[in-house]
Amino acid sequence: MAPRSNPSERQRRLGAELRKLRNRAGLSGDQAAVILDADRARISNIEAGRIDVSRNRLYKLLREYGCPDGPYFDGLMEMAQGRGTGWWDEFRDVVAPIACDLAELEERSTALRTHDPLFVPGMLQTREYAHAVISESEPDPQRADRFVDFRLHRQRVLSVGSQVAYRAIIHEAALHAQIGGPQAMRKQLLRLIEVARLPNVTVQVFPFEAGAYSAYSRSFAIFGGVDTELDTVYLEHPIESVFLRDGELVDEYAKMFERLSSLALAPIDPESAPESHETRDSLSLIQHVMYSL
Repeated sequence: MAPRSNPSERQRRLGAELRKLRNRAGLSGDQAAVILDADRARISNIEAGRIDVSRNRLYKLLREYGCPDGPYFDGLMEMAQGRGTGWWDEFRDVVAPIACDLAELEERSTALRTHDPLFVPGMLQTREYAHAVISESEPDPQRADRFVDFRLHRQRVLSVGSQVAYRAIIHEAALHAQIGGPQAMRKQLLRLIEVARLPNVTVQVFPFEAGAYSAYSRSFAIFGGVDTELDTVYLEHPIESVFLRDGELVDEYAKMFERLSSLALAPIDPESAPESHETRDSLSLIQHVMYSL
């Protein structure tokens, strides 16, 4: 089989992890090729994600590279087993490959952390809000509807019974933006309160008075793997979005998220009584904005 020209993020990540492990073991590409009884080009293609590696061959490489048993080992084996197919395939006619990579990554993640200084995160958007956002960049109504359907399908990872821990930090500015009009915004703010009732969801608001740190941090999402060494950062950009896999960079974004969380208001607790809000928290701020629309 000829090497693929456009590997998925999962395929690239598996290859990158194998290259990292090989380098840690102090082995050259030629030595790795001997382990698999293959040529050097095959190792290069595997590490670039351009060709797959069977589970048996991957197991052999991991053992020779000194990778110990545990979540990281199992996570790599699972990545090799994945075929990259899923519900997102039906949307490949309208969404870019990186969007399908994002959907696949969300399906495989154990935890999601997201920060957005401008919009309500896609995972929490209502149909009306999502349509208003997407229509700004997609004038074709039919394509816009398909994009919205894709975004709403992604939200299924937060459905009732999900084990994925989701934390969102949203800037207060996003609550005041008149996206889709007052009625659409009221529905969107109510949606934030409703989804926060899920036991695996935490929503915090970063208030204006907390300063400019949120704006400087920009928008980002952290996807937790079965092992922290498999965590991924996603940076969304209108021109070219990117996935970050470097451990040090991922750690920096994790620290940034915790800093944002410490500066943000207390999380939404929909079960608390109004009189219990002695100090302003995320719920009281959202309700204040919602009632003022």
